[in-house]
Amino acid sequence: MSETEQLTLEERKVIYRARRGLKEIDIYFDPYVKNNYLSANAAEKALFAELVEQEDPDLLDWFMEVGESPREELKQLIQKLKDDVYQSAHI
Repeated sequence: MSETEQLTLEERKVIYRARRGLKEIDIYFDPYVKNNYLSANAAEKALFAELVEQEDPDLLDWFMEVGESPREELKQLIQKLKDDVYQSAHI
């Protein structure tokens, strides 16, 4: 059985929704999906699912620090995604 067949319907939906086609967001979502999403615990997966459901203008504001998420858990996940991209760029 391939990895794709082992994904749950919810995981496939989240991965599909994470593909934004907007470089400023994809730079954070793509590496997370490829490297962390499937191995994340259920709480983090649910949080990422909530994050990808947000509107692009809100996500841009949050990632570019023009505004901030109303939920602390989302702020922390956004910071984790940003830290992961920064660390991989400076290896």
